[in-house]
Amino acid sequence: MFGMSVSDEMVAAAAAYAEAFVPSGRGASPVRQLAVVACMDARLDVFALLGLQVGDAHVLRNAGGTVTDDTLRSLVISQRLLGTRETVLVHHTECGMTSFDDAEFLETLDRESGVRPPWVPGAFPDAETDVRTSLERIRACPWLISTAARGFVFDVNTGALTEVESAKGGRSLGVPIQRRPSTTL
Repeated sequence: MFGMSVSDEMVAAAAAYAEAFVPSGRGASPVRQLAVVACMDARLDVFALLGLQVGDAHVLRNAGGTVTDDTLRSLVISQRLLGTRETVLVHHTECGMTSFDDAEFLETLDRESGVRPPWVPGAFPDAETDVRTSLERIRACPWLISTAARGFVFDVNTGALTEVESAKGGRSLGVPIQRRPSTTL
């Protein structure tokens, strides 16, 4: 007889969780009006790192923690429909997104599958550079109510969190730019 797969173990854990589950009574809006954009790297425990509890923030994760068009879509919904007003970016050292070239990766996918993806992987030279680029994407987004955002790099070897200065020097776009709220997208 084969042992349980990892997904079987998770389903069993979810069943045990459901047996003891007590609804929080909280709504979908984050209590701290915060959205966090972080890398999907398994070494990064966003909740422990930032002192967050379930219900405190929207946590958006992707490869690299990069602010992509889809990330902006989620941030706009998070702000306009669910009340967030500040964004924190968390990239990290030793990120896999610094280890490859977009063009070569796309060529490999095309060669192996016969289909070229419609998306760009988004590799970057280093975490700090991508934090700055991502902060600028937030700053330039016309649909966000607030562009208050700060960017950080987490060191996977020491646990230290270091703030990234904006390209113009100083704190990373920590001053909110308030735009008129809208009731519809």
